[in-house]
Amino acid sequence: MNKMAPLIITISRELGCGGAYIGKQIAKNLNVYYADHEIIAKAAEQFSANIVDVASQDERVEPLWKSLWSYYGTAPNVYIPSQKKYIPTSLELFNTESEIIKHIASEHSSVIIGRCGFYVLRNFSNRIDIFLHADFEFRVRRIEGLYNISEEEAKDMLVQNDKERGNYIRSFTGKEWTNSKFFDLTINTGKIGINKSLEMILDYIKLHSEKV
Repeated sequence: MNKMAPLIITISRELGCGGAYIGKQIAKNLNVYYADHEIIAKAAEQFSANIVDVASQDERVEPLWKSLWSYYGTAPNVYIPSQKKYIPTSLELFNTESEIIKHIASEHSSVIIGRCGFYVLRNFSNRIDIFLHADFEFRVRRIEGLYNISEEEAKDMLVQNDKERGNYIRSFTGKEWTNSKFFDLTINTGKIGINKSLEMILDYIKLHSEKV
């Protein structure tokens, strides 16, 4: 392992388990680069696309008909309104975001949130891959509070997001995103709390740094 290589921490997470908050706090504590929404912004810039349109495709796989339409330019017996703005396909976005992530990781010690970082950066040796998850009810309560929505709305959001994120990771990596063997550290944030989970991760990073 190259001790001079930037330290990369990838965080894969279930929605509602505190992944973004924990990622930001790790970056703040270690004084390293934090990469999440900036990845979307950079991708939108490269595509000369509306950032809202790009964000709508982020960590999702578009329906098959949309992929075929993008590839062939037409589809029999299907009416699709013409689009005035260019929106990249899921594959185009994945490839572009992957290059952005690799560039960030080669330049800075970083915390990379989602977007198959554990897979995209698999050839970066000085890397810690973390998976954060929590019980469904814990996530429901947290999503209710974060978005000020009802319990049913929170449940629907979680079910849909879990499905989309699972399909996305499976499509582009061939991996099941909840398989712990792909990660160095997995934590149920609902069991010990988000702040204690952060402490555990920082302790693990310290041990990692001492070992290398």
